[in-house]
Amino acid sequence: MPLPPWISDLPALDLLISVAETGSVGRAAQVHGITQPSASARLAKLERRLGVPLLVRSRRGSLLTPAGEAVVAWSHGVVDAAQALADGVLTLRADQQARLRVSASLTVAEHLVPAWLLSLRRAHPGLDISAAVANSNGVIEAVRSGTVDLGFVESPDVPADLSSRVVGDDRLALVVAATYPLAAHAWRPLRPTDLADQPLLLREPGSGTRDTFLRALEQALGFAPKLPHVISLGSTTTILATVRAGGGVGVISSRAAAAAVASGELVELTVEAMPLVRPLNALWLGRTPTPLAAELLTIAAATG
Repeated sequence: MPLPPWISDLPALDLLISVAETGSVGRAAQVHGITQPSASARLAKLERRLGVPLLVRSRRGSLLTPAGEAVVAWSHGVVDAAQALADGVLTLRADQQARLRVSASLTVAEHLVPAWLLSLRRAHPGLDISAAVANSNGVIEAVRSGTVDLGFVESPDVPADLSSRVVGDDRLALVVAATYPLAAHAWRPLRPTDLADQPLLLREPGSGTRDTFLRALEQALGFAPKLPHVISLGSTTTILATVRAGGGVGVISSRAAAAAVASGELVELTVEAMPLVRPLNALWLGRTPTPLAAELLTIAAATG
């Protein structure tokens, strides 16, 4: 049920409480820092809104009517609750100004977030920053629940109930050990169908890296393939170690593979008709990010 319009007149209710405590409209006006005519006008307006007489004025002061006494008794809880709300909001604002909570999926967390946060800390040396690492689904849930102020994901899908902004992009790489049989044919692009018989080393379900790769493969083939040799691994580090051991074709961010590919330890494969570039999205709850989150967004967009 909607609240009646007069419930929003909290200053008048607070003024009425002061009249009850001081016994005078004039003294109550002094407590609130307003003139007596102004106080009388507010109380008269409150009486009209409520539709009941609240005060009986005499030479000795102002006395509450029975209805006025009842309204004062009920108003204490309302005014105290409103003050608690105002104090709480001020605390939240101060907290937002002093603290930033971030969550990022693995690739962003390992290769981009540290430099972004370092830039932000230079501008705010006393800032309390916390950064958590999760897969894309975990980041989305943290943002949605309000656990963090800002999230960064590599997932191809952005939830409609969250605000988002693209802050950069990332390319996936398919890598094998230099001694792996496919490495000898790396000069020739593979066909998407060639991947079905390979042991594919993918991140766990819920990972943006996994979702991006599987979607690109499905689009290249025109159907959802059966991949009987998929191995799900929980981190890029584990995938790289398994690739180095000759365990299959690793699907990871090109940023994570760059050093090993440059040294010749790993070889990057190419696949026909499979663009593997994905956007990096920042997510936040509500229409606008907090001021500190917006500042981090600007840094991320300039360097992502």
